[in-house]
Amino acid sequence: MADLIGAWWFNYDEWNPEVLRTLLADDIAFSSRSDSGATDYEDFIRADLRGIEEVLAWHSDHRASSPHPLRHNGSCLHITGGDDEGVEFSSYIFVTKIVDGRPLSLSSGTANGAARITDAGMRLTRLGVVLDTSDSVPLVQSTHRLAGQST
Repeated sequence: MADLIGAWWFNYDEWNPEVLRTLLADDIAFSSRSDSGATDYEDFIRADLRGIEEVLAWHSDHRASSPHPLRHNGSCLHITGGDDEGVEFSSYIFVTKIVDGRPLSLSSGTANGAARITDAGMRLTRLGVVLDTSDSVPLVQSTHRLAGQST
């Protein structure tokens, strides 16, 4: 799973669409948004897409308008579920660009998704990215639901 996610972020940053295509299932579902839904750049990051062609077309436009070099770093990748059909995962992402010769934090967030084994290997079937834009507050003051907490 780590190889698949690492390959996705690396090849996205370097814009290798031929490789990206080999990492996606034909029925891939991709979504992207901020946690607040109210950023000045929400139109740039918001997506809710289905199918490999639609997903790759959006990523092509999005990447062409993004800085280079750009580095998405996935961390704390872990399996959250699965069955005979596939596996579900979650991870953090940390995104940087270069300013004045130094890495500059651009964004952070979470990536949640799913993958399945196909005849061609493991392929992403779902990837949902939520970028952190809300200011941090003590957890008890946040709207974040704690694991095990009733709704």
